[in-house]
Amino acid sequence: MIDVNAKIESITYNPILSKELNIYSIKDFYSGKAFSDSSFRVNTEQKDYAISWWVSPKRTRSYPRARVYDTYDHKNRVTILPLVKDEGKDGDRDYLQWDTLSLMSLLQINVIIAPYKHADKNKKYENKITNQTFDQKYIKEKFQELQKYRSDALQWNLNQASNLDEVAELSEKYYYDSISAETGVEMHSRSYFQRRMNSMTEKAEDFKQKSRGLAAEAQNRESLTLQPKESVKTDKGRITIQDHLGGEYYFTTDEIMVEDNKVFLIEKKHTTRTFPSTADIKNGLVRMMLFKNLDTVEIDGERYEPVPILGVTGNELEGYISNSDSIEDNLQSVSDRKRKQIDSLLQEANKNDFTIIISEDTESVEKDLYDRFKAPKQ
Repeated sequence: MIDVNAKIESITYNPILSKELNIYSIKDFYSGKAFSDSSFRVNTEQKDYAISWWVSPKRTRSYPRARVYDTYDHKNRVTILPLVKDEGKDGDRDYLQWDTLSLMSLLQINVIIAPYKHADKNKKYENKITNQTFDQKYIKEKFQELQKYRSDALQWNLNQASNLDEVAELSEKYYYDSISAETGVEMHSRSYFQRRMNSMTEKAEDFKQKSRGLAAEAQNRESLTLQPKESVKTDKGRITIQDHLGGEYYFTTDEIMVEDNKVFLIEKKHTTRTFPSTADIKNGLVRMMLFKNLDTVEIDGERYEPVPILGVTGNELEGYISNSDSIEDNLQSVSDRKRKQIDSLLQEANKNDFTIIISEDTESVEKDLYDRFKAPKQ
């Protein structure tokens, strides 16, 4: 296991694979109609906003980073996420983590933390709800406040984190007094919810430290776990990224290779079919946003040059391609529509100075790296 420590000052990135966002009126945004899209645009009299929203505050559910990615080529970016999502006693309960706010601040994305207000009973379970929707009145108030705000995303997000009392009170009221009564669903422990909210709202620094501790634990668990959608040949590595304000982000890399003064940070996206989903690829591209902007990288106190790599593999994919190859000559078994997407993906890698390798198996990814960087020099 290789542990990497890195520092980052700012992020510059030019997305190409982002989808064209539908434009909604401010009325449709406030009513909730716009939320039929995972990411969308809202035109106001002053500015044009690109807005995404999270189903859950947990980063591993519903590809929230892919939703954020689709807004990244717009100047004014907003993401809306719940402080907590409780699915009922038979489901999950997820809480906002400090490092999510830190990452959004690093990406210069303004965060609106909102409560869920309505839900339906999940007919498959006795104590589980589904189709949760936000308190649109609360979102309207916060968005109007944001429109008048004159500082950057970091300051806005810090202010949101320091004033969670209102959204915590509303979340408790809606889940335990409204949703539970209306659906007949028993929620998770209210007393634990209250303790958790107190730790988040009364002691902001404790909230940061607790969240970072949980993130570090998750990093350790992930470094020991092979996800079903990953095809990895060797052990994972751990990377801890620190920003200029001391915020820390805990990630795993699917593989780390060190050669001379270079460290190869390899993120892999795998499918048992032909090609991973677009959302999964975009999640990987958000990792590339971070890895390609690292200012310093150290292993055991020694500095290395970071080389970010995105490896894309599929069990039913035939052929092989990397940034410098021609898709027509090297890749088979993909549709014309998918070929266009892959071409855009290769362009994005070239434009943003990272390597992408697309292959039918993970061994080809390692072989390409070996041939490029470890083969004996002539």
